[in-house]
Amino acid sequence: MKRLTLELGIVSKMIRYFFMIALLLCGGSAFAGSRVYQKPSDFIKGSLGAIPATQAINLSAKQQGQVRAILGKNYKTRSVRYWTRNGKTAFILEEIGKTEYITTGIVVKNGKVESVKVLVYRESHGWEVARTAFTNQFRGTSLKSNSQISKAPRNIAGATLSVRALTKLARLALFLESQK
Repeated sequence: MKRLTLELGIVSKMIRYFFMIALLLCGGSAFAGSRVYQKPSDFIKGSLGAIPATQAINLSAKQQGQVRAILGKNYKTRSVRYWTRNGKTAFILEEIGKTEYITTGIVVKNGKVESVKVLVYRESHGWEVARTAFTNQFRGTSLKSNSQISKAPRNIAGATLSVRALTKLARLALFLESQK
């Protein structure tokens, strides 16, 4: 009986060690899931008051080069959808933080960011960029002549790549607004 209890204790410890090692090797991503903060359609309706007809910018080769300069790579599609109503334009854009896409809604009015909202966050770390206190930093920013935004947001420790991703998306939205 003592031997059986001892063997069960050893097996129990081995199982715990296995899961701890698996968690470390996966960087926690095995336990990370998508955080859906708002559906894109709800963002558009809430930002514009209704969901207007979908429009798209089909990026020319020159525009693709400009987008590449903003993002440091090509955007995932050549056609970018947007919605316009009452002088506001809403974009649903995606950029990779560390390894996963961050889906973000951005509203631009008169060449300035009116609002930024993280809609879906898929990374295991850095979700603090979805907080209103962070996204409000983009309000009123515009695009300078060198494709930089007029004021950079404060960084968040542990979320540097997510902060960079949202900053790139704000720059992209402002650029796209100027191209439609």
